[in-house]
Amino acid sequence: MYHPDLIRHPENCPALVLNADYTPLSYYPLSLWPWQTAIKAVFLDRVDIIASYERQVHSPSLDMKIPSVIALKQYVRPSEHPAFTRFNLFLRDKFSCQYCGTTSDLTFDHVVPRRAGGRTTWENVATACSPCNLKKGGRTPKEAGMRLHVEPIRPTSWHLQEHGRAFPPGYLHESWHDWLYWDVELMA
Repeated sequence: MYHPDLIRHPENCPALVLNADYTPLSYYPLSLWPWQTAIKAVFLDRVDIIASYERQVHSPSLDMKIPSVIALKQYVRPSEHPAFTRFNLFLRDKFSCQYCGTTSDLTFDHVVPRRAGGRTTWENVATACSPCNLKKGGRTPKEAGMRLHVEPIRPTSWHLQEHGRAFPPGYLHESWHDWLYWDVELMA
């Protein structure tokens, strides 16, 4: 009987990348490397192989199982504060409008409008859906009669990682389960 990994195309065999302390480099997006990058890192002695797929790749002189979980040999210290990007803002706000809670048609809103001197900073920008953003317009939430669910703050990388754990990807290889901890109820 064939193992499902044996018919898996190598392009569908990413390696989960763990830091030297065996924690994922990132939860969201999940820290994955293509199989070619993982194998190159193995040969450059930059990673240890923790688990492998059953799928193999071949060269004239070598057969090797494709790594499914690898750990860096040198610890990479995450930056304390993440970059201010649209994606990181949405992740901080858990991909929901901070006024009504919807998760669709998201954009961002300056709490203190730019016309009133508001700046584009972590502490002054919140995720908002387009209807709430239009309703608020160029006013403060108080002037518009709206209330933020959570006041915007500058997140730490740890903060974003914790939020990322609430959004597991659609596919997790069985060899990854021991290394990932998601904020979802486990099946018994």
